[in-house]
Amino acid sequence: MKKIFLLLASIMCWITITEAQDWANLNRFRDDNEKLGPARMCDDRVVFMGNSITQGWIERVPEFFAGRNYINRGIGGQTTPQMLLRFRQDVVKLFPKVVVILAGTNDIAGNTGPSTLEMIEDNIHSMAELAQAHGIQVVICSVLPAYDYPWRTGLEPAPKIVELNKRLKQYADTHGVVYCDFFTAMADERDGLPKELSEDGVHPNLAGYAVMGPIVEHAIARALLMWKAPNPASAKTFQ
Repeated sequence: MKKIFLLLASIMCWITITEAQDWANLNRFRDDNEKLGPARMCDDRVVFMGNSITQGWIERVPEFFAGRNYINRGIGGQTTPQMLLRFRQDVVKLFPKVVVILAGTNDIAGNTGPSTLEMIEDNIHSMAELAQAHGIQVVICSVLPAYDYPWRTGLEPAPKIVELNKRLKQYADTHGVVYCDFFTAMADERDGLPKELSEDGVHPNLAGYAVMGPIVEHAIARALLMWKAPNPASAKTFQ
């Protein structure tokens, strides 16, 4: 009887802990999403899905989002499986015309465990396919350059990022997706993020976001044209 009680207690404890966890941070934007009114046909609503680089964009350069139908759904530290889990509620159910996906560097850093490039690709592909299935045009951004991660040194991410970006561009070119190339405009001779664009070599500073702004705006403009007149051949790389 005592063993059964201990077993039941353990199960209840596990359930309580599991319920208390919100691994994908689904609650982060729940209230904000509910406050958003339904998108009108004339609204060129764009959702930015990403990690701390996306989150930092609206925190450091709020004027880039102000007065536009740009919705920021970046959460610091997140990896692609976490974004995929919240993609339906934080993107699809907001009914945007375009989603901008900037993801992958935290996977390479191992924030939620070991991850291969194939795993990262699969998650980004799944987000793109989910968006397209709901009539949302997709912008896939290159992973920003990083020579090293200050919170987990020695992983040598630069060549992995170069290879991942090569694969993401190939996918975009063959699946009616716009590829937004931040990497080419921002990488230094080590394929890292130079000091003038970042304090820590990973997250853009104001100068870094100033480089990124026009690049993503051009990519969004192309994606909106594709939404109005869908044609996979019109997908293009912007840098």
